Amino acid sequence: MTDIAIIGAGMAGLVCAQRLTQAGYSVLVVEKSRGLGGRLATRRLYGTWADHGACYLKPKGELFRNFVQLLCDRHILEVWADATQANSEPRYIAPAGMSAIAKFLAPGLQIELNQRVTAIHPTPQNSWCLTLETNAELTAKALVLAIPAPQALTLLAPLGADVLGREFIDNLSSVEFYPSVSAIAGYSATSAALPSWKDRKFTDDPVLGWIGLDSSKRPHPQQPVFVLQSSAKFAQLHLETPDLQPVGKDMLQTAAQRLALPWLEQPEWMQVHRWRYAFPSRPWKNPVLSATSAIPLVCCGDWCGGYLAEDAMISGLAASGEINHYLRQLPLPNMDFLKFFT
Repeated sequence: MTDIAIIGAGMAGLVCAQRLTQAGYSVLVVEKSRGLGGRLATRRLYGTWADHGACYLKPKGELFRNFVQLLCDRHILEVWADATQANSEPRYIAPAGMSAIAKFLAPGLQIELNQRVTAIHPTPQNSWCLTLETNAELTAKALVLAIPAPQALTLLAPLGADVLGREFIDNLSSVEFYPSVSAIAGYSATSAALPSWKDRKFTDDPVLGWIGLDSSKRPHPQQPVFVLQSSAKFAQLHLETPDLQPVGKDMLQTAAQRLALPWLEQPEWMQVHRWRYAFPSRPWKNPVLSATSAIPLVCCGDWCGGYLAEDAMISGLAASGEINHYLRQLPLPNMDFLKFFT
């Protein structure tokens, strides 16, 4: 029996877990993937790595700016300089990949990777029992779901309104997401001259949403690597497409035409990833969404109050406060990350 189980090891889940662990609770984080970070995702491939989820951070609030500054001081983040955007607000990238942010948040936490939760039910002992894909079970006095709302709904809907509350189920059901397809493409080091820009955003394009020269983030890139993100409309068309390679080729062909860079159509290698829940199109209005169950249960994530990594962090902090309120009400670490992680 652990005090708190957290499903999801993205920004929200890790921040929540770290704060509750430092307060003195026993916390177990369960993550279905083999790595940390959620959409702070870095894929290692062909002797390099690339960010195929969130590609940079652009802090807005003071709390997140302090966190970003801390990561810069630790040489985890740095400014992504681009002469074509000299007058814009700074954007921050991780030379070692965006998943380095999640790794920074993880020390001291008990995390089980490659563990998919398949069912949740209350026990007579007034705790939550989580069944894993391996048929193993774990129990906790409180539960945090730090995953996209539709995934949380899949796990929670079988419990019904009698356990969780009709309003909670309706609110969770109201959250909707846009999908996205990310294509990572590597090119010969002797490819035609690289563009002067680091990235380009496409507005109202039927196929593309964004393209970035991912290798410009790396300290000693061996070859040019681009990351392309599709439009939501294009991703929706291919939500159930089994083979995504032709989808990635369509994206490269479109980018080659839009940017007048014909060699973009001929990568040395390419990998494609589908994000079924990429960006909240209808987020929940508050930082957390709490059930009215007898046993504490809270949902959090970037879909609570926004859609960015910054919103995920704020939501994770709010979830830690909510869970603490339901349990022993221990003194929580200061929400200022400059103190929180020193």
